[in-house]
Amino acid sequence: MATTTSTAVGVVGLGHMGGNVAARLLAAGYRVLGEQRHRADAGHLEENGLRWCETPRSVAQASDVLFTSLPDDDAIQQVASGPDGILAGLATGTIWVDLSTVSPRVSRRLSGLARERGAALLDAPVSGSVPQVQSGTLTIMVGGDAEAYLRVEPVLRELGTPTHIGPNGQGLALKLAINISLAVQMLAFAEGLLLAERDGVDRQIALEVMTSSPIGSPMLRARAPLLLDLPEEAWFDIALMHKDIRLARAAAAELGLPLPSAQVADTMLPVPRNSATGDATSPRSSPSSSNWQDDERRERAPPSWPPAQSTARPRGTARPEPGVRQEPGAQVRVAREDHRVHVAVGDEHFSGVDAGAPADGNGRGADSDRRRRSQRRRLNR
Repeated sequence: MATTTSTAVGVVGLGHMGGNVAARLLAAGYRVLGEQRHRADAGHLEENGLRWCETPRSVAQASDVLFTSLPDDDAIQQVASGPDGILAGLATGTIWVDLSTVSPRVSRRLSGLARERGAALLDAPVSGSVPQVQSGTLTIMVGGDAEAYLRVEPVLRELGTPTHIGPNGQGLALKLAINISLAVQMLAFAEGLLLAERDGVDRQIALEVMTSSPIGSPMLRARAPLLLDLPEEAWFDIALMHKDIRLARAAAAELGLPLPSAQVADTMLPVPRNSATGDATSPRSSPSSSNWQDDERRERAPPSWPPAQSTARPRGTARPEPGVRQEPGAQVRVAREDHRVHVAVGDEHFSGVDAGAPADGNGRGADSDRRRRSQRRRLNR
């Protein structure tokens, strides 16, 4: 790697995280180029030495190391493709470091396209938010070519503590694993706090005791004060957290892995609206839109019930699991047919042998055998 001041570093996506990455690298003495959808958003960076480029391609062409920090799969693919995209501007030897939290599958595909051009793509998602990037204390998980990682490690150390995890996509897999815990911890913490508050416990006392107890992880201790005084602008809004949980579930589905706690978080994290104003873009809720929510409803439309591969009970009736209380609006549904039981929890379906129906040595349910004997008696009359 060249000396600090001679290395040209590009940043595409100068939002909360990307903009602070650029600012920190400028302060460290790097020559920094950048591009953002709206140039006005980068005005303060230009005043501090950032060189503006008109397209992602022009940033890539002028950079030794290129950073991207973008919100989702669609954004990274859009910025990468086309005549003005990053891929069109990559040169042999350029290292593209993607800080975005996106699908491992999409990242691996882009890394293959970069490799065809003689460049290397490293997925390098970060754990931490604006305060951590400003102080250079991010945790950076890097997937991709080990030699490319060694070349950019000095630059990454300006931002935090990087670790090479393994091949392309594995940095993202680990980041998604971390964010499952982040979401589930915060949801459980909020539920516990609400329970204490509703019983009359002072919120500040509850927060102090909870965060000093064994559950007080560094993540919870850092965020607990926000529950007393919400910032005007979210560091990491709920829409992005929800996106990461859905990415984790999609990656797990490709591996045939159930993630029950992530499934619960997925149902609890739809973007809220400000209860007082109904303004979805209020900084104290999360940016959203009715179109986004419509997309959610289309993607998560309730499936048919019972499952298509099974036959309904003879009279078309579904009875609840014994011992399970069905509250109004409950999301657990149970249907039986012969010695099979079908259970739906939210959008997930499960089917198996009904343990409550004794089976003979051939695996037939006792109820089924009784029906067969009754039919034989009628035929013999």
